[in-house]
Amino acid sequence: MSSLVPVGGGAPDARCKVCGKIASGPCARCRGLVCGDCCELTEGGATTFAICLPCVRRGGASIAPAWLHLLGWLGLVMLGIAAVAIVMLWLRS
Repeated sequence: MSSLVPVGGGAPDARCKVCGKIASGPCARCRGLVCGDCCELTEGGATTFAICLPCVRRGGASIAPAWLHLLGWLGLVMLGIAAVAIVMLWLRS
């Protein structure tokens, strides 16, 4: 018994959501699988991300809105913690 998977006997190949070719990875925004021809590479912090062409048409090739959304969410959490701390200090006095 061989440990190699025979050609065509393994799992089906993932397909691109835009053109149907074999996908190379997920879009950084919508997480849909795309091939190399249907994505645009963008710098996003420490690494390079691929964004599918429909997402590029909707909002450009930047993932800055995702970072701003994350920072806004963290700000709300910090605001909630500060509010709880103020209420606890008010109740102690």
